[in-house]
Amino acid sequence: MISKQPRYSKEEFARRGDRIYENLIHPKIKPEDKGKIVAIDIETEDFEIDANEIAACDRLEKRHPDAQIWIIRVGSRYVRKFGGRPTKKI
Repeated sequence: MISKQPRYSKEEFARRGDRIYENLIHPKIKPEDKGKIVAIDIETEDFEIDANEIAACDRLEKRHPDAQIWIIRVGSRYVRKFGGRPTKKI
């Protein structure tokens, strides 16, 4: 299997992905999309939304096999969470 190589720096990926999300996708987001993953091809500006990151990326790559994909979670600055949070003592 041939692995895809990024064609842009991390900073350029982020700049393009964030711009596309804010300008083109965010205005189309519905309340029920909160928490879902948006996979964006930063070259074509095409995107997929799904609760599952892999499903969103797979659908996008079916249409654009050489996609350069930026991922963002609706309503959050982070795609993934690490660690736990303290539990509330009763």
